[in-house]
Amino acid sequence: MPLLNRAVEMQEEVSGWRRHLHQNPELLYDVHETARFVAEKLRAFGCDVVETGIGRTGVVGIIHGRYADGTTIGLRADMDALPITETSDKPWKSQTRGRAHACGHDGHTAMLLGAAQYLCETRNFGGSVAVIFQPAEEGGAGGLAMVKDGMMDRFNISEVYGMHNMPGIPVGAFAIRKGPIMAATDEFTIHIKGKGGHAAQPHRTIDPIVAGSQLVTFLQSIVSRGADPLDALVVSVTKFHAGEAYNVIPETAELAGTVRTLNGEMRDFAENRLRSQAAAIAAGMGAQIDVHYHRNYPVTFNHDGETDFAAGIARKVAGEARVDTSIPPMMGGEDFSYMLEARPGAFIFMGNGDSAGLHHSAYDFNDDAIPHGISYWVTLAETALAA
Repeated sequence: MPLLNRAVEMQEEVSGWRRHLHQNPELLYDVHETARFVAEKLRAFGCDVVETGIGRTGVVGIIHGRYADGTTIGLRADMDALPITETSDKPWKSQTRGRAHACGHDGHTAMLLGAAQYLCETRNFGGSVAVIFQPAEEGGAGGLAMVKDGMMDRFNISEVYGMHNMPGIPVGAFAIRKGPIMAATDEFTIHIKGKGGHAAQPHRTIDPIVAGSQLVTFLQSIVSRGADPLDALVVSVTKFHAGEAYNVIPETAELAGTVRTLNGEMRDFAENRLRSQAAAIAAGMGAQIDVHYHRNYPVTFNHDGETDFAAGIARKVAGEARVDTSIPPMMGGEDFSYMLEARPGAFIFMGNGDSAGLHHSAYDFNDDAIPHGISYWVTLAETALAA
């Protein structure tokens, strides 16, 4: 089954929606104008139910099929932008300095709106489709907020599916895998308190910079000497703040960074080893070291049956040769993971072509991908809820 003719016909209109959203990026939960735009479109399409304010600023539209059999599947897009100054010279570039849709959520939202319009027009399915527009994917856990707000039970959602564009994958191609497809994204901050003093008399001090430097080196051994080489694990120290003068050993230092894992056992191991290494250095140096460890987004884990189903839908749209079902897991994070913890489902990547990378200041969503995304969503809904 090739691209849907109607999806191809809609490309220009949907591209216009996408470019409007691109020009007007909003951050985290402060997506009020974006949510208003989405809700107005859904009502204009004839969605049977349009609910706003879910998970603070999320929007859900319910589209009933030809008959109600109690089955509802969820299709999710994210709405928020990034705190990045765009360097693109496109006519539709961001009109707000310091904010940009540098991850393609404008494209995700526009494609799901296009699918919603199509599904409202045709109703060629039984049961119901929930189109989910989520705030705060970029670090705010908007997916968790919507789940905690009772979205799954409230709308009787039995399965849920997500999609993200991916630079480097050709337009019209898809990639997916069973099991972990994106990593858990934990964060740590480490406060070190020593004893400050004159840099010419280091023996009278407890140097927090030396303690911190040892800790940075020790943390690398969590991966290189503590973990099984076949288990994916990243430990990165990304901040090290200490001192203000050339001739003063400071009283304190602060480290911060991230830990990325693909399973719960390795996640526990990494946190425990980080804490034990900090405690050992504190004891050896006579410093006080406090570790603040935050478990952020969990692993994005694709369920077996739903992954097979999603891959089959992608093959209908793109053809067998353009669907990769064994893409390696990625160590980036995604808060669709919370929805996959609440309901079975699958997360798939769709090609954005040879564009700048995600979260790059020159990134722009490829509008040529729009008919492929709409066709995937519509075909998935109509097949899952075959009338």
